[in-house]
Amino acid sequence: MSEPNAHQPARAPSHAQERIFVALDTPDLAHAAKLARALRGAVGGVKVGKELFTAQGPDGVRAVSGGERLFLDLKFHDIPNTVAGAVRAAVHLRPFMLSLHASGGRAMMQAAAEAAREAAEDAEAPRPRLIAITLLTSLDEADLETLGQRGPVSEQVKRLAALARDSGLDGAVCSPREIEALRALCGPDFTLVVPGIRPAGAAPGDQKRVMSPAEALQAGADYLVIGRPITGQADPLAAARQIAEEISQASGGVS
Repeated sequence: MSEPNAHQPARAPSHAQERIFVALDTPDLAHAAKLARALRGAVGGVKVGKELFTAQGPDGVRAVSGGERLFLDLKFHDIPNTVAGAVRAAVHLRPFMLSLHASGGRAMMQAAAEAAREAAEDAEAPRPRLIAITLLTSLDEADLETLGQRGPVSEQVKRLAALARDSGLDGAVCSPREIEALRALCGPDFTLVVPGIRPAGAAPGDQKRVMSPAEALQAGADYLVIGRPITGQADPLAAARQIAEEISQASGGVS
């Protein structure tokens, strides 16, 4: 695994809200920036994905992140040289985490890890944590079968997470249902980023494998990616604070 980054926090953040990355899944820059400003201090960072990045580009990402921790969730997947170039370019946005598909293979992930290290050194910037996408959380057993991939889902996720770890990546995005298995397989220092988080009473949306914030943290998650249960509420700040309180209680009173 690539060397740890001194700019990165320990695996277990000291404050409950630091566990939360709010997903800004909108092409509307003004709306995304307004949400980010409103939630500053109540969450640990923002997740920007393809929708906002495609609509607004790197300048839009900078405007939204505003110096806060950034999970740049672009899920790179291409030949090794192309992904390495994309990672080098992304380092200039100073993301805290950056995602790529483990299904791109060992050579692609190794090239990405080396590119991240070199680009961070050249730019005198923090090296982003490279986070593998194993299987999208919208996929279930039936979807895997239609793709011609060997199941069950849990075994495919473990295979790809282990490959990512062995290829020099820092962690993986995983469904809540895979947290315990990946923590046991990949060890305590492998960062687990978990979407599919739904507080009590929230609709599952298009996520097929969901869990509450408390359950995910008790299972061993490091960071939670939460979108609509915060951004879709009439008062996003109150929603974020309520989730942080649930996290605090689940963590034994972490502030």
